[in-house]
Amino acid sequence: MDSTTVPGLRIREAVKQDTAVILGLITELAEYENLAHEVTATQGQLEEALFGARPFAEVVIAEYEGESVGYALYFHNFSTFLGRPGIYLEDLYVRPDCRGKGIGRALLVTLAEIAKKRNCGRLEWIVLDSNQPALEFYSRLKAIPLDEWTVFRLSGTALDELAAKG
Repeated sequence: MDSTTVPGLRIREAVKQDTAVILGLITELAEYENLAHEVTATQGQLEEALFGARPFAEVVIAEYEGESVGYALYFHNFSTFLGRPGIYLEDLYVRPDCRGKGIGRALLVTLAEIAKKRNCGRLEWIVLDSNQPALEFYSRLKAIPLDEWTVFRLSGTALDELAAKG
């Protein structure tokens, strides 16, 4: 799964033994976005969610000169309008000291290749409005922001309350 021409870079599917590395990279991403206080995932939870009997998401890891320096975590969604699956990119992260080398682009190329191979009609993700470098990066790739959509979320007490009223 080497879809890149960046010397010293290898993109590969994550395996169960990568769980600690993935959690470390997730924590780094959260710190970068000033959201470290929201990370409650444990290594055991991630291992079950990614590599258990029913995996909910997949991960590709970027290794640069033999070191894990980034990842993309994704899962399938479905477009009723297209009648086809899509890929939703939950996280894309490259360590700051490795940015500007083409690693983030290589991770997205890999996901685009996976999407095409799986007959997906879309690859989509959400970006924090405050993450200007990411917004500029995605714009250079010709990704289109969907300003007319608003993201909603139910979690914690609100999710519990709605489920209890079922």
